[in-house]
Amino acid sequence: MNETFAELWARYSGIIFALGKNILVAFIIAAMGKFISQGAEKLIGANSRSPSSSLKIDDTISQLLRRLVRYGIFIICLIMILNVFGVDTTGLLALLGAAGLAVGLALKDTLSNIAAGMILIFLGIYRRGDYIEFGSYSGTVKEVRLFTTILETPDGIYISAPNSNIWETPLKNYTRNGKRRMDISVPVAYSDSIDTAFQVVKDMAAAESRFLAEPAPQILVQSYGDSSVNILLRAWAPLNLYWTIYWDQMRGLKEKLEEAGLHIPFPQRDIHLYAEQRPSDENKSHTSLSQN
Repeated sequence: MNETFAELWARYSGIIFALGKNILVAFIIAAMGKFISQGAEKLIGANSRSPSSSLKIDDTISQLLRRLVRYGIFIICLIMILNVFGVDTTGLLALLGAAGLAVGLALKDTLSNIAAGMILIFLGIYRRGDYIEFGSYSGTVKEVRLFTTILETPDGIYISAPNSNIWETPLKNYTRNGKRRMDISVPVAYSDSIDTAFQVVKDMAAAESRFLAEPAPQILVQSYGDSSVNILLRAWAPLNLYWTIYWDQMRGLKEKLEEAGLHIPFPQRDIHLYAEQRPSDENKSHTSLSQN
């Protein structure tokens, strides 16, 4: 038994040592790849969170870069490990290239989503936290992934939209400029004074300190409706205060108009009635005349 073991060891010891060496090298490559991947991801994440970083990376781009670094290092380490074990990676890379081409042709729509996602991210058309609208959909951006963009509507509905659909559709970004114009329509009766209505609206704008000074608020006659003259207040507000200011102004609008003696008219319609003589009455009248 001992002689048999000694013969096997003498015959295969070189192979065992070589295999053990390759396994150790593969383990070192895998450990180094994991260490480098984690370090690169932490570095990208730290730059995206730190306001004082000289290389400021947007959080959305940071997520994409972390994924690309993770998968890229994994592929490189896998190829290196295969080379250590003597696998011809040249043929493997050619095979993977051909397979990738076939898969790309089969999944062209999916790859178009990836391309659109990368374009949207790097151009900075929208970022996490922006409120956007495209087509018939709108919501706050929660996450930009390689294939889809995740939105949440104001009433809490989850929306997953393909990136290619967003890229191919005209898009509104309500958050991008940091400010937004507020249009408040003030209807007053035709019998009321327009000058008085203008003064009330002007006082409203002057009393609201949260409106932006530039561009300055505007007061205009918007339209002449069926039962009211519509006065329009146009004022700019910071985005984070837009809805707070809007609801506050709408809340006090009625009281301010009433204090000035103005009226918000109800819808009115004039109806004219015309008396129409019946055909039977006309025949009777003609008959009576002929008898006479």
